[in-house]
Amino acid sequence: MKTAQILKEKFTNHSAKVGILGLGYVGLPLACEFAKAGLNVTGFEVDPSKVKRIRSGKSYIGDIESSQIRDLLKTARLSATTDFGRLRHMDAIIVCVPTPLNKTKDPDISFIDEATRKIAMTLRRGQLIVLESTSYPGTTREHVLPLLEKHGLTVGQDFFLAFSPERIDPGNRQYKLPNTPKVVGGITPSCKELSVALYSQIIKQVVPVSSAEAAELTKLLENTFRAVNIGLVNEIMMICDKLKLNVWEVIDAAATKPYGFMPFYPGPGLGGHCIPIDPHYLSWKMKSLNFAARFIDLAEEVNSHMPDFTVNKILQTLNQRKKSINGSTIVVLGIAYKANVSDVRESPALDVIHLLRQMGAEVSYHDPYVHSIQVGDHRMTSRPYSKDLLRRADAVVIATAHNAFNGRDILANSRLVIDTRNMLRGVKSDHLVRL
Repeated sequence: MKTAQILKEKFTNHSAKVGILGLGYVGLPLACEFAKAGLNVTGFEVDPSKVKRIRSGKSYIGDIESSQIRDLLKTARLSATTDFGRLRHMDAIIVCVPTPLNKTKDPDISFIDEATRKIAMTLRRGQLIVLESTSYPGTTREHVLPLLEKHGLTVGQDFFLAFSPERIDPGNRQYKLPNTPKVVGGITPSCKELSVALYSQIIKQVVPVSSAEAAELTKLLENTFRAVNIGLVNEIMMICDKLKLNVWEVIDAAATKPYGFMPFYPGPGLGGHCIPIDPHYLSWKMKSLNFAARFIDLAEEVNSHMPDFTVNKILQTLNQRKKSINGSTIVVLGIAYKANVSDVRESPALDVIHLLRQMGAEVSYHDPYVHSIQVGDHRMTSRPYSKDLLRRADAVVIATAHNAFNGRDILANSRLVIDTRNMLRGVKSDHLVRL
């Protein structure tokens, strides 16, 4: 029986051992889903504290309940380790490591490099390797594959390699792993077929594409589409500011058109693990091919300006009330990059706080999901929410619209509210200002 056929049967009869390399917001939910489906799953982590927490049945990911981890530990289908030598026992290895930008905003694939080298050290016949970490088109074939083939094994015959972009949306209660379609692209047809067989065990709809490169570009298109459209609506907000119009009213009116329009919403800037980062991967790749990705670069320019625009709006509003920003007491509500999560990666609220402090403002924050933050060389801790906290502030800035916030209570107890998220939709007040 051929290697590929044996491996496919292991996936379909759930006798396969699955290794998840990286147990963050992508890897841990993936590990739990495979374990729930009846496969034996081992999570591999460089961070011993994460391994310790999983072994003790404690979740550190908002979308995963600790009770779920404890239940899976009892079945012995889920385990975690820092011993990467155990990768040799896995039938499938899924790589879910970070792919940030470096200081010059170029792709940093050092985590992919490190993960691939760990896999290569124990690579054997009959293993499927899938990269889920977002990267530029060509990463899987041109970068990962050579590292894996160094020891003489041949892709598509001895081992199998594919790319399948993660589509995790933290805090999304409607779309989770099982009901979010999964795109898969293989280095060879057999690589694609095996990846489809693997993911079909936990995901309702698997979407195969012709190549790993097509799958890589699919992920970048998804988030570049959002980044460009958010850039457009942010610029429309600036236009509305000049024209003394309410951008939220204009967007809501345009959204009544039943075709040809999809509403996007402005804000103090882009945040999170994907939208501010992924377009840079595509732009960087195209620069290497002497092609300027002008829409992407322009959207990045607009979006990166939004924290400055937000702070300037605060400054102007305070000036109109004969109050200098230097020495003003400002409370920022919400630090996470989006509502109802604890993730502060690339959060524009951090930039807003940094700029306000540079201008001499005394800034504090409250976020029920984020206990502490680092802003430059300054460490800040979330202040307990109270009416007194609001009343003492010269301005209260709603930077993230968590469901835990009561907009009308905030407005009733504040001298001035700057609402960057239209949380107080439809409310009119002399001391309420929207972006």
